[in-house]
Amino acid sequence: MRTHRYVQTEKVRAFLDSVWDLSTWICALERVKIDAQLLNRAFRRERVFKDRADLFSESSEWLLSKYRFPKDVLMDLCCDVQPMLERETKRSNPIPAHVQLMSTLGCLANGTFQREMADIYGVSQPTMSRILPTVLDAIISLAPTYIQFPYENHRQAEIKQGFHAVAGFPNIIGAIGCTHIAIKAPSHNECSYINSEGYHSINTQIICDSTMSLLNVVARWPGGTPDSSILQNSSCFNISKLLSGLSVLYYVISTGDRGYPLKPWLMTPVANPSTPQEQHYNRAHARSRAVVDHAVGLLKGRWLCLSNVGGILKYEPKKVCQIILACCVLHNLAIKRGVPLQEPPREDKPLLSAEPFPPPDPAAIQTRETIIQRFR
Repeated sequence: MRTHRYVQTEKVRAFLDSVWDLSTWICALERVKIDAQLLNRAFRRERVFKDRADLFSESSEWLLSKYRFPKDVLMDLCCDVQPMLERETKRSNPIPAHVQLMSTLGCLANGTFQREMADIYGVSQPTMSRILPTVLDAIISLAPTYIQFPYENHRQAEIKQGFHAVAGFPNIIGAIGCTHIAIKAPSHNECSYINSEGYHSINTQIICDSTMSLLNVVARWPGGTPDSSILQNSSCFNISKLLSGLSVLYYVISTGDRGYPLKPWLMTPVANPSTPQEQHYNRAHARSRAVVDHAVGLLKGRWLCLSNVGGILKYEPKKVCQIILACCVLHNLAIKRGVPLQEPPREDKPLLSAEPFPPPDPAAIQTRETIIQRFR
């Protein structure tokens, strides 16, 4: 017969055995979890990036349709920005420079982040948001190479000759105009970004030559800023002083006398032409200044992020200005390398300004009259 002490001893032993079994089970469970984590790490699908050889093995036509550049131009551009994109990192799989560049070009060309890019490169949308500013800065750093105002006499002579071939207008060194890039409502100074059409935008000043290559870009002003104010606050306003030594310097403007004032170096159309010479002058002026409208249409047609086709840019103004400048650099690269646009660009329609101007000075009137008399 079992004594009371024996029974109590057995109960304690059973309890300890159960505790041991529970502890063993918990330890085993923890080991299973650890093993599962190790297996998961071992067999986790690694991000797979196309290497450069594989990427550039695609046809130039396919690359042109996706990234707006053929193979040879893409390879050269990649070499230019690679030192700025490849830096030391503690990550096991850093994103290669060409992947950063190509995913950014795809985003700019299509106007939005597409799942196709994620499938091709393994770049998620958060990752895209992280690398976008870096790639934009790398492209913008090339601006001194691709966007150059013609300070040299021989370059000015080439541009004047090119514009003269358009409509016979003399001494044009650039066509100037402004275009609006739609953005989301900013978090600060929201009202100042509303333009005359009632939507939020960045008002961007562009000067181009007869080949639609951009000579100067100012992308930092809210959409409510008048075109003339942007010009007056830009470096090009003092062009007559910067380009001293030339007898006559002109711009041709895109929005008529409602957008810019008449200056000795800034020619506007005659408001109410009454003579054949004035009518001829206005026609030549209109054909010459149309070049900047074509240039903006080409810019927005190639990089849909800048057009309403791609929707508004859902970034803060500072990043939008980065995007605009980067697209302008890429635009000039395409012009320089003769890259065609697969679809014809849509004509850009500038917003007209009704800002009143003071009466032009006599020197400006005399300069325009001298030009008018050449059209007989």
